[in-house]
Amino acid sequence: MLMRERANASDMTVNLGFSEEQIHRYSRHILLREIGGKGQRKLMDSSVLIVGAGGLGSSSGLYLAAAGVGRLGFVDNDVVDISNLHRQILHRTSDIGRPKTESAADAVRALNPEVKVEQHQVKLTSANAFDIIAGYDLVVEASDNFPTKYLVNDACVLLGKPLILGAAVQLLGQIMAIAPREGPCYRCLFPVPPPPGTVPTCQEAGVFGPVPGVIGCIQAAEAIKTLVGFGERLVGHLLIYDALTAEFTDVKIERNPSCAVCGDTPTVTGLIDYERFCGER
Repeated sequence: MLMRERANASDMTVNLGFSEEQIHRYSRHILLREIGGKGQRKLMDSSVLIVGAGGLGSSSGLYLAAAGVGRLGFVDNDVVDISNLHRQILHRTSDIGRPKTESAADAVRALNPEVKVEQHQVKLTSANAFDIIAGYDLVVEASDNFPTKYLVNDACVLLGKPLILGAAVQLLGQIMAIAPREGPCYRCLFPVPPPPGTVPTCQEAGVFGPVPGVIGCIQAAEAIKTLVGFGERLVGHLLIYDALTAEFTDVKIERNPSCAVCGDTPTVTGLIDYERFCGER
């Protein structure tokens, strides 16, 4: 059976430049009608930036690496803490105290040494976001704070980069896909951030470990679908996962013509002070 699968995979990868090892590694993707050899080649030629090497970034990053995305970048200025380990599966106990970008890079290379990993051990800000994001085909937003989410949304819309945005706290997770000029952005759903202190962080309220894993896996799936170009994407949808009831809720989102960033007459045409915008200082 395996020999027949490998032969079929080889037939489908003629002239695509795959090595025998690559055909074998990615054979289960290559056999899928939706991906095939051409789709796998697209993944191997693609680049994804993951903003945040925590819970969401762990599962999305590992699955994107396993899928063979050619270049993965991680942005994070934090170090591994023992309290991260119940959900941030990129990291191990031996990584405590190490920069998360270093630990993430080691984990990705151990899983798939063909993937080129780039470390951005910095805080993403209005001063560096354009320069960092511009170098990638797609962005996975995996942070745990509102200033970063608004910053990444605005930067991706202004640069025309597809964005897969996720969030997780307690037993709830959310995900939406943003395709500039095709559908709504994060500001269409949340024009202004909630008042400081009204939405608890994971540090304050806790998080059920598997929730960011579930959301991160869906982020990886949406990223792969976007890069290859198949299936129905979560553009114009907010998908909510409730681990307590094991339910998914799909909320339809419309583009807001008055949106400050992606609207008909945008008022935000550059990056702003997002900490001040979110009332965090």
